[in-house]
Amino acid sequence: MINYIKESYTELTQNVTWTPFNEAQRLLWVVTIFSVIFSLFIAGVDFLFESFIAQIFKIF
Repeated sequence: MINYIKESYTELTQNVTWTPFNEAQRLLWVVTIFSVIFSLFIAGVDFLFESFIAQIFKIF
């Protein structure tokens, strides 16, 4: 188990190519903005669906 941890640490520090910090920050903003826009879209669709269902129940 100790050997596995040592090899994993070595793999992460020497063999993995990490994204540069400034690119990671840029991608973080892209994901954050997309998430906010997508959640607003889903909330809008939910509101429309709720209104549609309420109108159907008013009829019956």
